[in-house]
Amino acid sequence: MPRPLARVLTLLELLQSGGTRTVSELAGRLGVDERTVRRYAQQLVDLDVPVESVRGRYGGYRLGPGYRMPPLMLNDDEALAVLLGLSTDTARETARETAAAKIRRVLPDRLRRKLDAVLASLAYTAPPARTAPAPDPAILLPIADAVHHHRPVSIRYTAADGHRTERTLHPYGVVAHAGRWYVTAADLSSGEDRTFRLDRITDARTLPGSFEPPLDPAPAERVLTALATAPHRHEVTLRIQAPPEHIHTRLPPGLATVTAPPPPDDWCRVTLHVAHLDWLPAVLASLDRPFVIDGPSELRGLVEEFAARLTGFARWSPGS
Repeated sequence: MPRPLARVLTLLELLQSGGTRTVSELAGRLGVDERTVRRYAQQLVDLDVPVESVRGRYGGYRLGPGYRMPPLMLNDDEALAVLLGLSTDTARETARETAAAKIRRVLPDRLRRKLDAVLASLAYTAPPARTAPAPDPAILLPIADAVHHHRPVSIRYTAADGHRTERTLHPYGVVAHAGRWYVTAADLSSGEDRTFRLDRITDARTLPGSFEPPLDPAPAERVLTALATAPHRHEVTLRIQAPPEHIHTRLPPGLATVTAPPPPDDWCRVTLHVAHLDWLPAVLASLDRPFVIDGPSELRGLVEEFAARLTGFARWSPGS
């Protein structure tokens, strides 16, 4: 598509998202000067698009009332996939905004309300990965609706060991983390706060009633804490002389729990639950900060072996 035509269409999409857009704002979004914006607006008028010029300090352009795009026919799964894709896309902000507005405007009210509930319930622990597969709409939609309206939800869940259970949850939020989707909730069966993977839920339906969600912590923080404290073969305890933000550059919150000490102490306590220890010496070395291994003793041996290998590499030369 020729670039000027693409920019004219982008201008139309920006105006279709609603409200009056100033000429300077449109110029910035399109990457052109204000004179070019006015020329593009006139081209839309020539195509019988009702673009109105608004004068005054906050003037600019807007679409005339009643203008609508041709109908867009999407089923629930298609609409959810498209809007989730837009919410996780790393494309330009302008493209995301205009595409999402265009799709939402032509959806039926019933489906638009469902998808708004989904988007309002989502949280991300990090900038979303474009490769993360979207969850099953038959699972995500009722759970997101329950989160949004503070309703109980009944699920069928298959644990990692294959054990299947039916549970009633008070869901707090839906969280995307490292390519997986989770719901954090109060599990009424156990009386504890739990985190469940959406891909292990085979059925979900909202129930009558309501509940009051907790104020703190946020759903994303709950998921990270649950992942960092999940039991594994080894429990590693460390003290590292570095601030938490530096430690988290190598040991992210979903992997390690970092407790900052009261001043003037600057040694953070770090706890990890891991299946294997062999990768930790290199990570600790990359922090480039003093550390103390409180346990397990096996990790001390691995760090000493790693240090010896590095020393050998540093002293090696061709022909030695």
